[in-house]
Amino acid sequence: MEEKDPISHDHGSASSGDVKKVIGLYNRGEEAIEYLNLYLKKAKEVGDKHGEGNAYGTLGNAYHRLSDFKKAIEYHNLHLKKAKEVGDKHGEGNAYGNLGNAHGRLGDFKKAIEYHNLHLKIAKEVGDKHGEGNAYGNLGNAYFSLGDFKKAIEYHNLHLKIAKEEGDKHGEGGAYGCLGNAYHRLGDFKKAIEYHNLDLKIAKEVGDKHGEGGAYGNLGNAYDRLGDFKKAIEYHNLHLKIAQEVGDKHGEGIAYGNLGNAYHRLSDFKKAIEYHNINLKIAQEVGDKHGEGNTYGSLGNTYHSLGDFKKAIEYHNLHLKIAKEVGDKHGEGGAYGNLGNAYHRLGDFKKDIEYHNLHLKIAQEVGDKHGEGNAYGNLGNAYYGLGDFKKAIEYHNLDLKIAKEVGNKHGEGGAYGNLGIAYGRLGDFKKAIEYHNLDLKIAKEVGDKSSEAKAYSSLGCDFELQGGLPKAVEHYQASINLFNSLRVLLKSKDEWKVNFRNQYQMAYTGLWRVLVDQGNIDEALFVADKGRAQALSDLMESSFCGEASQHKAGDEDLAVTAKSTSIWMKRFSKVLRSVPSNTVFQAVDEANVNLWVVSEGKQVQLRQSKLKGFVLENSGSSQSFESFMLGVYTQLGVRSNVRCENRSLDALREGRSKVDEKTKEANPQPHIQQDRCLSTLYDIVMKPVADLIEGDELLIIPDGPLWIAPYAALKDGNSKYLCESFTIRVAPSLASLRLITDCPDDYHKSSGALLVGDPWVSEVTNSEGEKVLEQLPCAKEEVEMIGKILNITPITGRKATKREVLKRLSSVSLVHFAAHGCPETGEIALTPDLDRISTVPTEKEDYILTIRDVLNVQLRAKLVVLSCCHSGRGEIKAEGVVGIARAFMGAGARSVVVSLWAIDDEATLEFMKFFYQHLAEGKPTSKSLNLAMKSLRESDEFHEIKYWAPFLLIGDDLTFDLMAKERENLNRKSNK
Repeated sequence: MEEKDPISHDHGSASSGDVKKVIGLYNRGEEAIEYLNLYLKKAKEVGDKHGEGNAYGTLGNAYHRLSDFKKAIEYHNLHLKKAKEVGDKHGEGNAYGNLGNAHGRLGDFKKAIEYHNLHLKIAKEVGDKHGEGNAYGNLGNAYFSLGDFKKAIEYHNLHLKIAKEEGDKHGEGGAYGCLGNAYHRLGDFKKAIEYHNLDLKIAKEVGDKHGEGGAYGNLGNAYDRLGDFKKAIEYHNLHLKIAQEVGDKHGEGIAYGNLGNAYHRLSDFKKAIEYHNINLKIAQEVGDKHGEGNTYGSLGNTYHSLGDFKKAIEYHNLHLKIAKEVGDKHGEGGAYGNLGNAYHRLGDFKKDIEYHNLHLKIAQEVGDKHGEGNAYGNLGNAYYGLGDFKKAIEYHNLDLKIAKEVGNKHGEGGAYGNLGIAYGRLGDFKKAIEYHNLDLKIAKEVGDKSSEAKAYSSLGCDFELQGGLPKAVEHYQASINLFNSLRVLLKSKDEWKVNFRNQYQMAYTGLWRVLVDQGNIDEALFVADKGRAQALSDLMESSFCGEASQHKAGDEDLAVTAKSTSIWMKRFSKVLRSVPSNTVFQAVDEANVNLWVVSEGKQVQLRQSKLKGFVLENSGSSQSFESFMLGVYTQLGVRSNVRCENRSLDALREGRSKVDEKTKEANPQPHIQQDRCLSTLYDIVMKPVADLIEGDELLIIPDGPLWIAPYAALKDGNSKYLCESFTIRVAPSLASLRLITDCPDDYHKSSGALLVGDPWVSEVTNSEGEKVLEQLPCAKEEVEMIGKILNITPITGRKATKREVLKRLSSVSLVHFAAHGCPETGEIALTPDLDRISTVPTEKEDYILTIRDVLNVQLRAKLVVLSCCHSGRGEIKAEGVVGIARAFMGAGARSVVVSLWAIDDEATLEFMKFFYQHLAEGKPTSKSLNLAMKSLRESDEFHEIKYWAPFLLIGDDLTFDLMAKERENLNRKSNK
């Protein structure tokens, strides 16, 4: 958070021109110091003791701006000495004020208060009301840093009173800003906004652009805590714009840092890291060591949230090193606390406790009550991790006591929440409920909707464990409603919605789990589906029905309440009636999976299965679906250590053959292991519902890690692959499937195809100028083969530029890519535009067809075939799999064919040949895929699972008249 820091500046007898020059040079650090040293030299030469003292004071302020606080203190002491020599009480007071600020930045707040009180005493003696006001403001800042926010408010109000009396609009605005920050830390965000708006109003009145920018930044932080992330980011961008306009590099860095924090809160960690790195660069440019250290800390926290705890530790150690260098005790303590949290997540509780005790020791030394409370809270979490719940409660009570002492309502609520969790683990649900209710009460008082939603979710869990299922339902519903009310504020920002949805997974899972326990099978399915692919459904509705309908749906999305359930269930029954027979809806809850089966004319059936007891070699000891699926991929031989997984790359083939050789050495019968793992997966996700499925079509709504299951290759008890019994397709949710089927008939194109093969990527280079991709000979042959079937000329090689592809994407009924795919997201490598090919390195946006690129295109395609490695992959979140395939669905495609792993170039050419032959014969897409798998499975060269099983159909099952255009051309010729 940006905090107003009214440093007392005294430029003494320097001329107004000199003063302006000095102020103008402040942002240029060393240049300012150079100028001031010349001024100092001149003052000494002419024997101007007063001017010499002022020069020392201003040099101290310059070093303060450079975060060299020790050097700043040196110069302010020289100023103090000279001021005393010449009897300059005004200068003496300013020196004390500046010494107080410098000691404050070093974390020695007790010393800071001592100096500010000396400044205050002198200001009162000489009748310097302006100085008196500044002293009160600085005392407020010192108590703020100590975590005594009530005392801070008291002093800032004294400053405000004097500023008003003196007509000091600048000081009045600064006081409002500081009061806003204090109320922010007390958790009263509405009051904080009120004060920041007063600060903003004054800054605009007096034309203080720097103050205006700071007010926007503080407003952004307050809205962030209220959960209105869209508004928060708007304000931070306004701060950034002003800082750039006035050349305020320090303010620009703060704005980037605040944007990083806002995106962090949205779980958009990639964007957060991007902004924090810009902040870091600026801090290094202007020589702000203090800011540099804090930014390392922010980067560490972001990597912590990403789960990269080793990287987090790296950054926190950099923060710690700088804090020690500049003597910043407060920052040093914070770095220890963050290191403790990272080691906690690595399971090293001994190290965790060691670091939090170091934080605690420093906080107590410098009198930092806020930090002391945080250290106690973190120690409580560490002992909780060790299973010592009584010790955890002891520390959380100490945290609670301090939060109450300093009036930190937000911290008080957090302490209650932690106490509730600890008592819950002790089985004392009565006490757990009591504490979570106190947390809830405070969250409501301070208007923190996000914390309120989390408190409701925790209460839901308490009541569920206690056996109070109706109460659990009520609280889980309240949590979901609040989270959804915040989600609506995100409007059309897909990334934000996807990341935000993760924050309330526990509430959705808890609600459908309790409904199942109550025997409300249909209602549980409704809730599970409502929580699935929410942002994707918004995108699809926007594509198919326009934005107005999307916003309406977003508002209706709030209605997951007891009163509206009957209305929603009536609507949901219509959704169920439109769902194809033999639909299996999966919902994963840790190591358990619930399987709902929807069959035409029959009641919805539920079966349950557990991962417990099913262990695969190479899947590790962890009983989770994530580790289990990795074990399956290892057994199938489709997990490769080769980073550049391209369809015909020799390195990949060599890498695979080495893996195969090692597997054969370790296990002479790899196929037995493969069969075992595929049978195990079948037993978990299909066997429980096998007796409920009739016919030969199967639609699966996967959840979490089960999105990457190779369903076609699952083996039943008779050693039959699932694809031998059924044609298979998947869908993100029942609601998204309904959107596809309800889409207007004329929305999608009925003819035209875009075939893209083997884009020219051999000249794409990395930062070292090295080539990173190879050409795909079979990919070119593949699209030429399809082109003959469709009588359409494909675009290949140098013609397959990103610009050309984007131009044509929205005008065709069928799209086919045969190209390189990114292992993490499935994003597709195309030919860079000709004027960019020679650029070193080649920028990603020049040749990669990204998720964002696709979402910005309004597709009219009925089918998109992504014949690329990993095109079905992406980050698995509560939303589903977030990758390129989802982007095509969100942009308007009716169905997408993807691959789950790195596919072989030659095998894929054969597969697509059979697939399009069957499609051209008028067979449905799922049937065509099924028959293509059968052809490869029965071949001598490509019979292994890794060649034929990665392909998956997502969405609708369509029949194409691929020969329509050719017949139309023949008719035209015959008519002539």
